[in-house]
Amino acid sequence: MPTQLVRERPKTEAYNPLPSVWAGEDAELLEEMLRMYPRKEPRRILDATVNGGRFWRGSRRRIIGIDNEASHKPSVVADNTATPFKDRFFDVVVYDPPHIPNQGRDKQKDFHQRFGLGRKSPKEQGYTFTHTYPPFVREAHRILKDEGVLFCKITDYIHHHRYQWAHVELIKAAIDAGFRACDCIVKIRRGPIIDPKWKKAHHSRRHHAYWLVFRKSEKCE
Repeated sequence: MPTQLVRERPKTEAYNPLPSVWAGEDAELLEEMLRMYPRKEPRRILDATVNGGRFWRGSRRRIIGIDNEASHKPSVVADNTATPFKDRFFDVVVYDPPHIPNQGRDKQKDFHQRFGLGRKSPKEQGYTFTHTYPPFVREAHRILKDEGVLFCKITDYIHHHRYQWAHVELIKAAIDAGFRACDCIVKIRRGPIIDPKWKKAHHSRRHHAYWLVFRKSEKCE
């Protein structure tokens, strides 16, 4: 009888799922996210809060970074709520806003100056930055291609005697803008955010931030 030839299946790379808790560096996590979430290899990536570009140190990816403070030498000096880019231009947008507002006379927490926020967190807004989320996510939705992804790093905190659920507010704003919330990765911090006025805290001092993943699509998969 003739020998029956059996066609071997092509070898594929082993599937290594991204863990939901990450204790390494942000840059390493971001690279893994860029490999996993985009539908295809991203060609145009925008860092909408580039500052000193720490997410991209050692990276070979070509990044467009914007900041409203020229001293950081971004690719483009611009407000991330009103960018000069055309509709559906980017494959990926990365967003890392200030995590806590100004705290009285503590100049080390004056993110208005350190991170070029452009405005302080006013009493009328409850001393939080949540009012800055909706205009940003609307702009991110405009400049992202269909099926494009938005990566956001965000941290909850206690301020003005209230727990500020920043990640919840950001998710709500993104959904309202038309995004689909698709994933959440817990990023372990080296230490908790601590208000210098705290002597005794009646809450856990959280040692983590979140990386949230949104897609400009009706579905995540």
